[in-house]
Amino acid sequence: MAARYLPAAHGLDIGGDFYDLIRIDDTTVAAAIGDVQGHNVNAAALMGQVRAAVHATAGAPPEEVLARTNRLLTDLEPGLFTSCLYAHIDLAAQTAHLATAGHPPPLLRHAGGPTQMLHLPPGLLLGIDPDASYTAVEIPFTPATLLALYTDGLVEVPGEDLEEAIAAVASRITGTPEDHPLDDLADDLIDHARSGAPRTDDTALLLLRSQASSRTQL
Repeated sequence: MAARYLPAAHGLDIGGDFYDLIRIDDTTVAAAIGDVQGHNVNAAALMGQVRAAVHATAGAPPEEVLARTNRLLTDLEPGLFTSCLYAHIDLAAQTAHLATAGHPPPLLRHAGGPTQMLHLPPGLLLGIDPDASYTAVEIPFTPATLLALYTDGLVEVPGEDLEEAIAAVASRITGTPEDHPLDDLADDLIDHARSGAPRTDDTALLLLRSQASSRTQL
């Protein structure tokens, strides 16, 4: 795995974006990424609460993790909304289950194939409706599969089409050799985002790739 985080506010290493990789057992792991509205101290404080809620329920089905976290946020009434994507990856079964709460679509690349946007069933942002429900989707997570999770700071540019920007990132991943070091790929994606128009939002990026071997233990 490789991860990067860039706060929008220069000189302040705080913001509302977050990512996590949580070991469940020897062959399963949970990955989460989210974006709290705003990029200041209040957003950072709420981000900490969201991360704590996700950790407390990690291992449950993704739709339950999001539903429980959502109920916590609506009880807190923070006045800020949060997008979040949660993935439960089972290396032994070679599957991943993903659910989203209003978060940008993840990117998936299977061995030998192009990088595609995963259009998950839409879910309401966290913190709006305590009774909101979420739907998980199962995907194959076979050896050499690459999953890219990110916040909109990586792709959102004022005046540009968001789907086209996401497709450009997908194309960039496809053009990279499948065995390319993930740290180098993460740096490349961040550098490419920085080279365009100025970004006004925090950026988080989490890349996960299953080993191209029969070994399934973490």
